Amino acid sequence: MPTLLQLRALVAVADEHGFTSAGYQLGMPQPSVSRAVAALETELGARLVRRGRDDASLTEAGEAAVSHAREALRHIAAMRTDVDRAAGGLTGTLWVASLPSVTASLVTPQLEVFAQHHPAVAIRLLEGSEEEVLNWLDGGAAEAGVVSLPVSGMESAVLGTQDMVAVVPADHRLAGFGVVEYTDLAKEPFVRSTGGCATVFTPVAQSVGVEFDVAFEARSVSAVLEIVRSGLGVSIMPSAGLPDLPDGVVTRPLLPRTVRALGLAVSASASEPARALLRQLGESR
Repeated sequence: MPTLLQLRALVAVADEHGFTSAGYQLGMPQPSVSRAVAALETELGARLVRRGRDDASLTEAGEAAVSHAREALRHIAAMRTDVDRAAGGLTGTLWVASLPSVTASLVTPQLEVFAQHHPAVAIRLLEGSEEEVLNWLDGGAAEAGVVSLPVSGMESAVLGTQDMVAVVPADHRLAGFGVVEYTDLAKEPFVRSTGGCATVFTPVAQSVGVEFDVAFEARSVSAVLEIVRSGLGVSIMPSAGLPDLPDGVVTRPLLPRTVRALGLAVSASASEPARALLRQLGESR
């Protein structure tokens, strides 16, 4: 019989028109999605997906199968909701605040697991800078949020880590370096991200006696990358969560090595769903 994973994989491929993007949606690596769909095709004895170089589309048999898969998943979700309610399970709405650079890689997989265990809880996601996340937690707009660790005054659990890297124009002299030092970056106009990364590398810069010549400030990752691509400056950003680099931009390892520890924090007035997400994260480490 088809498994739940196989049904979810088929629906995700149909919705996202590709295996890689379906993997992002499901919080799974692309090969796992491909294997799940292939196993379903073997189980049903028909080709369901046409695999292109950069996309995927459903065959006629796949169109028929995905309709039934959606209905089956709806029934399973309804069953879990009814059982959860009958057993006194979690209900309500969970507001989670995240940083755009880690939503796909670190937050979405956790929310996927949470939704499977607590289908009666509606999940709403906010994205913003780290300052905004903290403000949302303080003001009650969000009950759980992604923050740099350590954080004071809130319960938290480790979500993951990110190595910070030097971001430089591809034709810049530093692009030829195997490792870029803080002192190298301090000699160039600097593009500082206002999304929260500066709180990670600024203390390191101070510890090695470096002060950056901040020529630009930008909040979004894409804006920082575009300024660097234009040759107007260099920057430091987290390696994980970066989008595909535009032509003309490269990253290099940073010395001293700088690691950003990220965690999920919950507000003092957090609801039971928020605390359940925190417990889930703690149990998964």
